[in-house]
Amino acid sequence: MLTIEQLLAFLAAALLITASPGPDNLMVLSMGLSKGRKHGMVFGLGCALGCLSHTVLAVIGVSALIAASPVAFTALKVCGGLYLVWMGVRALRSSGAMKLDQAPVEESLSRLFFKGVFANAINPKVVLFFLSFLPQFVITGRGDESLQLAQLGLVFTAQAAVLFGALGFFSGAIGRWIQRRPGVGLWLDRVAGAVFVGLGLKLVVGR
Repeated sequence: MLTIEQLLAFLAAALLITASPGPDNLMVLSMGLSKGRKHGMVFGLGCALGCLSHTVLAVIGVSALIAASPVAFTALKVCGGLYLVWMGVRALRSSGAMKLDQAPVEESLSRLFFKGVFANAINPKVVLFFLSFLPQFVITGRGDESLQLAQLGLVFTAQAAVLFGALGFFSGAIGRWIQRRPGVGLWLDRVAGAVFVGLGLKLVVGR
């Protein structure tokens, strides 16, 4: 089982990263603005549940690597740390622009749900993110690493579902608030970028 400290550290990082400007949350906001809160919430739930496929891949791939070679697992974590640093630098250099497309979208709720699942599940950047991010919070030697990865993936999916659902429900108010405050995207990118760089450097330097 995850420790309280492990869970809280992961949850704090996951919430910040999920809230930072990105294709998924901006699409959820746009969907809510153009079609209403119900459509935004359904699409957001689909995007969140798409994370389960990446969790399965991470559990299978990383677990096989642990069984094959602890040294290789350490190498994966270090490479993952470097990848997070790179993502953090990109976020720190980002303009923070948050463009919301409010064009009408004529799609059923079920179609929107599976569209969200599919869009997230086939995104190679999300695959790389999960393979880099989840292992950083695995404590080797404290319980089954595969179970830790699975629990971390479920926690990430759950918080994404809650956050995306809230974005869809309050999309109108949030969209207007963002449009009145163009600097909010820049602020979120800077904070998320600092978290990425901090996590990556801690891992690389610590090893």
